[in-house]
Amino acid sequence: MTSSLEVFPGEITHAAIVELAERARGFGADMVVGLGGGKALDTAKGVALKIGARSVSVPTIASNDGPASAAIAIYDEHHIMQDILHLPRNPELVLADTQVIANAPVRFLRAGIGDAISKKFEAEACAAAGATTLLGTPASLTGLMAADACYRIIRQHAVGAVRAVERKQVNEDLEALVEATVLLSTLSFENGGLSLAHALARGFSYLDRARGTLHGDHVAYGLLVQLVMENRSEHFISELCAFYREVGLPTRLAEFGLEQPTAGEIRELAEKSMVSPSAARFAPPVNADQLEVAILKVEAITTAQT
Repeated sequence: MTSSLEVFPGEITHAAIVELAERARGFGADMVVGLGGGKALDTAKGVALKIGARSVSVPTIASNDGPASAAIAIYDEHHIMQDILHLPRNPELVLADTQVIANAPVRFLRAGIGDAISKKFEAEACAAAGATTLLGTPASLTGLMAADACYRIIRQHAVGAVRAVERKQVNEDLEALVEATVLLSTLSFENGGLSLAHALARGFSYLDRARGTLHGDHVAYGLLVQLVMENRSEHFISELCAFYREVGLPTRLAEFGLEQPTAGEIRELAEKSMVSPSAARFAPPVNADQLEVAILKVEAITTAQT
């Protein structure tokens, strides 16, 4: 068996995938192994799709559920999402070494919690709206059950897992959490669907002052906005925010570099979130005006708690 090593160029774009696919094709690769973070793994999946090869994911961080997913998020050079592609099947193998994940900066694990904790509420919203998943199928009972289990595991094990990774250690909490954030989260959104929380994540990518902040953190904040749109009680939202603070997830726009966010920035976040197809997977239908009001309400709730 022979292999060839290629270095991830730094951003997952159509051009990067085409260039790397040409090299892989020239080498005669029949399997593409991605090693690294979410963008590197999605690039490897994109190359595998391009050349018709098998895909393997070896995550070095647990910042999202990309390693196990068939979905491939494509961005431009400014990290604004452009497209979502899909492998014909999920990766053949996901090799997640929890000691490697524990050695990574803890902010990545926190982002993975943020990306996964929304899945229960997004799958339920998708099902209630009669919407379809990214794969074009209705939300299934399997997806809803996986999403519920994912949420329960996160609430039970996330705090202990974060404390372990702060010490660069592996414990039972981390093992359980990684199973939830990498595997169950994938089963949840592929079979249950995405909704407003992920739509807000798309919106964040357009905000200049939020550059460099993580997808999972965007989703975590987006979930708070979705819960406001669902007319959840302030007590429910406040309790979830208390959990966010315990694990280190953001609850205010200020935590994304948006100190004293302008009316224009809040409006842009609302409008750009509507670009995402996930914004349509919610009932009743929402518009940018409603999202803007919901964002302001989240800010009011979370600011009052600090």
